[in-house]
Amino acid sequence: MRFSGFRVFKEAVTGHKGWKPLWRTPDPQPEYDIIIVGGGGHGLSTAYHLAAKFGVTRVAVLEKGWLGSGNIGRNTTIIRSNYLLPGNEHFYELSMKLWENLEQETNFNSMVSQRGIINLIHTDGQRDAYRRRGNAMMLAGAGAQLLSRDEVREMVPFLNFDNARFPIKGGLMQTRAGTARHDGVVWGYARGADMRGVDIIQNCEVTGFRIENGKVLGVETSRGYIGAKKVGVAVAGSSSRVMAQAGMRLPMESHVLQAFVSEGLKPTIPGVITFGAGHFYISQSDKGGLVFGGDLDGYNSYAQRGNLPVIEDVAEGGMALMPMIGRARLLRMWGGIMDMTMDGSPIIDKTDIDGLYFNGGWCYGGFKATPASGFCFAHLLAKDEPHEVTRQMRLDRFARGYLLDENGRGAQPNLH
Repeated sequence: MRFSGFRVFKEAVTGHKGWKPLWRTPDPQPEYDIIIVGGGGHGLSTAYHLAAKFGVTRVAVLEKGWLGSGNIGRNTTIIRSNYLLPGNEHFYELSMKLWENLEQETNFNSMVSQRGIINLIHTDGQRDAYRRRGNAMMLAGAGAQLLSRDEVREMVPFLNFDNARFPIKGGLMQTRAGTARHDGVVWGYARGADMRGVDIIQNCEVTGFRIENGKVLGVETSRGYIGAKKVGVAVAGSSSRVMAQAGMRLPMESHVLQAFVSEGLKPTIPGVITFGAGHFYISQSDKGGLVFGGDLDGYNSYAQRGNLPVIEDVAEGGMALMPMIGRARLLRMWGGIMDMTMDGSPIIDKTDIDGLYFNGGWCYGGFKATPASGFCFAHLLAKDEPHEVTRQMRLDRFARGYLLDENGRGAQPNLH
């Protein structure tokens, strides 16, 4: 079933009796060529690309809950490719290109909106750093524009430009950045994978790996043993717990990241804005709510909820940037579990166990990476070699001293 304007009209005049579920609910088969552990954005994107781009269709996606119950449904929906280091910039630019064609490719409305992002400048040193970042973005084909104070004021006049502590002196803009509807992304990939023969199995928790002579043979689940030639793990904040079942200890920590949305308001914020003097970022959803977030909660946790000090810190950042936000009512808040690596950059690689592959450590960048993460992980699973843009995202880079430290914060996951 393909979606189109004609199909919508036909269903409207025939009582909407022809719509079908977006994907099947199959029982697990005894064995697959590839099992993907994790039914979030990255897992479903991997399964979709395995089937659509590499012709591998004997694939199962195992999700312990329901599709979209993890970080893919617990983020601020921002997509961008404004990175600095070559090991990150080329990857996220590939993801940006895939975002731009996502809806046509999957035949599903993921509400991709390239409304632009502005990273605000508050000091002369920050302007120099953003000029360098913008040049790196231009060299990678991502596009960048360094804005003066007056240019920023013309675009977003409601900001507090003359804040005594954090005056706004300009900004770095990527016009191709924006937002996408997280539910639409996961449903589109699930539907696309299912249409190509992939089995999507919900309420199926992986409880262990069956490994013999250094090779993975399959996974133990709450619905019984399932065999596989290869197993790819993409479970975000649960990475450490799942991989521990295979006897592996990962160079990462799990932290909670909170996000918030206000009541619906009239169109106010034209794109995405980030506060350069504190960790605060904000955009406006299509329903009118102001969607914003801040920093990590600062302690290790697997709980999908946050704490009051971070709420206060985010509110302070919002008020410093745009005092008018103080008049908006907070509608709800949520927490996602971030898998924070030692250098703040992700991992897509084989493990020392034959047939076991890992995709994780996405820190703050998980949602925007969804298309490229799935494509590159599928490339690795199908061809047993990394895609050219993920060659620096190796699992052993910490032991070899080849870190991808985008923020220059050192080996402290809580600071990335």
